[in-house]
Amino acid sequence: MRVTAPIVFAGLALVAAPAAAQDHDHDQDHRIVLGDIIRTSLKPGAYQGRNNGPEQTEHFSRKVKIGRDGRFSLSNIAGDIVVTTGGGDEVSIDAVKKTRGDKSELARVQITVDDRAGRVDVRTEYDQDRRDRGSRTNHVSVDYTVTVPASVSVDLHSISGSVKATGVHGSVRADTISGNVTLTDVPKLEAAKTVSGDVLLTGITTDGDLTASSVSGSLRAKGVKARGIDLGIISGDINVSDVTCERLGVKSVSGNVEYAGTIAKSGRYEINAHSGTVRLLLTNPAGFELNANSFSGSIRSELPLTIGGDSSARSGSTVRGRRDAVNSHSMRATYGDGSATLVVRTFSGDIIIAKR
Repeated sequence: MRVTAPIVFAGLALVAAPAAAQDHDHDQDHRIVLGDIIRTSLKPGAYQGRNNGPEQTEHFSRKVKIGRDGRFSLSNIAGDIVVTTGGGDEVSIDAVKKTRGDKSELARVQITVDDRAGRVDVRTEYDQDRRDRGSRTNHVSVDYTVTVPASVSVDLHSISGSVKATGVHGSVRADTISGNVTLTDVPKLEAAKTVSGDVLLTGITTDGDLTASSVSGSLRAKGVKARGIDLGIISGDINVSDVTCERLGVKSVSGNVEYAGTIAKSGRYEINAHSGTVRLLLTNPAGFELNANSFSGSIRSELPLTIGGDSSARSGSTVRGRRDAVNSHSMRATYGDGSATLVVRTFSGDIIIAKR
């Protein structure tokens, strides 16, 4: 049996709940093989350095015509993916298989390239059978270096390895289970996700929305302009700087959140954190209405806030918050013309608002 990356991703559901209609023995074989590969891929160094022998390598190189507006996809199981751009209408695929086990293991890992008009799909495939349960090829990783025309759309997937793309101006989706995702100058970014690793977004300008998430790791975005930004993390910090957007949605379970950038008139910015401090550093804000809550922490603003009421119903009885004295667990307030909306909640941590 040959196991490919797309099958392994789908296999997560298969391992958890196999279809009742499948033959029991056949089901058992698939559960063991797919489960072993997934569990092994999540162990640090599972594919590289597991044996102490000298590194054995095998090189792969191929060029395929894709067209300037084609679509390229790459599904890997173990190893890094690096994508850059170049001229012409071809995609250049260079890969290196690596193992510290027996060199014969390299032949059991295949690189499959399917090409048709305007589309190229690349997959890493591992030959398996029920006798070896994947044990002999679990030492092999494959590192990819790919060059595509700048306007091509790319879909990049890995289980154990980092994913990096630079200068791709077609749509981009990148995800990995164990590894970092680094994207630079990709204006049509649709999604960047990792389970265990960091996400770094730099120099991205798009008219649409973008989404980035990590389960365990940090999430950083710098120099990003988008209509809407959705960021999610379970354990790790979120740091967003030099960002312009009309809508921001942030969800964090454990970690600090910092947003440094502009807020748009009529924009909505919502941050929900369970355990961590939320810091907003705002660049020349015209105004906003603030709804802030912290169960175990304080709310502080370096900007003069009007406590209570809203921008359209102020009266002489409203209280101007002093720069150093706005401090409570729950607050509704207005700054400036009140044109934007800030909703900030954290269960355990402070909320700090300052002018950048």
